[in-house]
Amino acid sequence: MAVISEVKRRSPSKGDLFPDLDPAVLAAQYAAGGASCLSVLTDEEWFGGSVADLQAARDAVALPALRKDFTVHAHDVLDARIMGADCVLLIAAALDDAELADFHSLALDVGLDVLIEVHDEKELERALTVGADLIGVNQRDLVTFEVDTDRAVRLAAQMPAEVVRVAESGVRGAGDVALLGAAGYHAVLVGETLVKHGDPEAGVRELRSGFDA
Repeated sequence: MAVISEVKRRSPSKGDLFPDLDPAVLAAQYAAGGASCLSVLTDEEWFGGSVADLQAARDAVALPALRKDFTVHAHDVLDARIMGADCVLLIAAALDDAELADFHSLALDVGLDVLIEVHDEKELERALTVGADLIGVNQRDLVTFEVDTDRAVRLAAQMPAEVVRVAESGVRGAGDVALLGAAGYHAVLVGETLVKHGDPEAGVRELRSGFDA
């Protein structure tokens, strides 16, 4: 399993998390703790992120970086490539079938990996239909913001063996990581827990300890 560590200043549901973070310093701490990848918020309105955050974090370490944003236009996919991201997020709930297929294909054409985020069986089916091989299950409901680990466990069992499975949101500690690993996940994407930890390097190490639990 791998830890995808997030550079995240704030969230719509929790407000400020780490508004004054230095993305380069935080990325270095994550890398020292054993993170395998970065996730960097570039949305300004809701998350306080920026393109500069992505570029600073990506330039500070050798880890690949996911651009975490609302990808709703082909230009957003191309922008992710231009700004230096290695992977782009497509949220199935925010896209129709044609957009999901077109943006997925375009991202692959320009050399980006694609993480398709799903919340239920219907969205999982749509992701598999477009050929997704990297799928994230968001454990947090987009309407209520409640975390539902049972849903994550249920959906993991429905993914083909060749799909890389990522559990997103609501991962609080090594126990959660152990549970999700047992369910078949290959990675966890963690933001709030790490940026609020006080020692991000140690936070990543603590999460990684769940891999052997």
